[in-house]
Amino acid sequence: MFEYVRNSKRFIKIVLAIIILPFALWGVDSYVRTSGSGDIATVGGTPIDLTEFQEALREQQERLRPMLGNANPEMLDSPEIRRAVLDTLINQRLLAMNALKSKLSVSDAQLIEFISAVPQLQENGKFSSERYAELVASQNMSKEMFEARLRQDLLMQQGLAAVTEAALTGHSSAERWLGMQLEEREVAEALLRPEQYAGQVKLAPDAVKNYFEANRKQFETPEQVRVEFVVLSQEQFASQAVVTEEELGKAYAAQAERNKQPEMRRASHILITASGADAEAAQAKAEELLAQLKKNPADFAKLASQHSHDPGSAAKGGDLDWFGRGMMVKPFEDAVFALKENQISDLVRSDFGFHIIKLTGVRAERVQPFEEAKAGIAAELKRQMAARKYTEAAESFVNMVYEQSDSLKPVIEKFKLDPQQSDWFIRNGAAMPPFTNAKLMAAVFSDDVLKNKRNSEAIEVGPNTLVSARVIEHRPAALPSLESLQPTIEKILVRQEAGMLAAKDGADKLARLQKGENISLSWGAARHVSRASAPQMSPAAVSAVFRVDVAKLPAYAGAEMPGGTYALYRIGGVKKYAASGTVGESQVARALRQDYEQTVAEQDLMAWIAALKERHEVTINKKLLESKER
Repeated sequence: MFEYVRNSKRFIKIVLAIIILPFALWGVDSYVRTSGSGDIATVGGTPIDLTEFQEALREQQERLRPMLGNANPEMLDSPEIRRAVLDTLINQRLLAMNALKSKLSVSDAQLIEFISAVPQLQENGKFSSERYAELVASQNMSKEMFEARLRQDLLMQQGLAAVTEAALTGHSSAERWLGMQLEEREVAEALLRPEQYAGQVKLAPDAVKNYFEANRKQFETPEQVRVEFVVLSQEQFASQAVVTEEELGKAYAAQAERNKQPEMRRASHILITASGADAEAAQAKAEELLAQLKKNPADFAKLASQHSHDPGSAAKGGDLDWFGRGMMVKPFEDAVFALKENQISDLVRSDFGFHIIKLTGVRAERVQPFEEAKAGIAAELKRQMAARKYTEAAESFVNMVYEQSDSLKPVIEKFKLDPQQSDWFIRNGAAMPPFTNAKLMAAVFSDDVLKNKRNSEAIEVGPNTLVSARVIEHRPAALPSLESLQPTIEKILVRQEAGMLAAKDGADKLARLQKGENISLSWGAARHVSRASAPQMSPAAVSAVFRVDVAKLPAYAGAEMPGGTYALYRIGGVKKYAASGTVGESQVARALRQDYEQTVAEQDLMAWIAALKERHEVTINKKLLESKER
């Protein structure tokens, strides 16, 4: 059953915290391929080659680029990011090895059930083969390749789930942590703002000039371009491809085995969990419910909603939806496949407890009719045709934009492309796709394109997608005069100096308050804050307030705020958190408890991965890792 994998937010957060790059669709070949370009690492004797690393690094950089905006592009190729990407590839290899060693498996029925339940692949609440075919085609894969990679992903998720579910949090440590997070302190705030000290600032005669000289880049208007560009992609050819009925019929006949669909059954159940000393009471409860159902079978959904201990299905009257063999625990599966439609079972014991099962539907094994299968077959054939045409066109496109570099018109006419124009964007700054691609960005600002007015080379910005661009307009970088910037720089310097005066005065006032002196300050209204909830307070302020010894009240704390303001805090009262157990606990407390459990689970997972690294020797070629040559 993959209900846990689909619905567990805790599991998803843990995976994202440990595995930076997504698993989806990487597949078996990503773990075993070699290219001869040099191995950047080995895991248990199997190599991670340089090409694989560079591809993963490029994909991570493309994901991060929109988030960084105008930040220094070197951040995208920092040692930290390069090491994080390599660690991710190593972790994925370890997880694949663990899945293989543990003999984990995902049956065809499980894979079908998982894919069928994806909301994006449903139409009017039912699985859409057309949408599925479109998804597979968009990944430039065959259906077999897509499902093989998805199967590998699910295998690794099984291994991760086993570790994270086994994590145990100590009750006393959890309660102590929760008590710290929810302890409330009554605070009043007094702010010393830089504006209050601006009149005391006297700038040195050469202060403005010195700041200007030291921060010229800060005031420079960056270099900008606006470009025309064309995109050649496999997707374009797919939209133009035409498949005949005859071709569809031949392909359908050739994949007879793939068109078979196994027997599926739909059932509802009532689960009464049982463990240890509670087993007898649980069995008695289940037998009582079964007796009621024998008298009134129509009450099954109502009794499931009221009494079942399976929260996922109880809300749906016990309904478990469609599933095949190999997807449920064996005692449950054996009972389901022995029932007749609408029949209710006797008690069934499994590791989860006692089940009462009602079979609500049967889909016999069948061959998918041609009319149902044709949409998926058509999408696959179009993908294959588009792949062939794109491969043929790509070489010609690359040559033409280079050999006829004074215009994009030849490739536009030959390949019937739609020319596009960008807005203004700056070198290594924020831009719209496809210029979020680092290589294309660099090509646009190269001397050949910028000064010699030539087409850029054809750059691959994504799988089976080439782009060439040429500059329409160019604005060089420019530095305004010192005279025009003087008022702006003066304001910056005055605020900086005033902020330092505010901080100095604030620290002095805090010391006097802590000695018991009376100081005239404009205190705001008192309010209650906790570590978990302190609106409009910076992390530094929260830390300062809760670091203060409150054995004697009032107590005082202070913190420098962003923008140069210094904040003083008067703590007038303390309210300890009174734990009431999980029953009746507030929503905030429940969320914090879950965060704590997640943290413990993450630590267990990291320890487990560390153990895998010890079991499967990991070596890293540091020279290749640190080299930025492409």
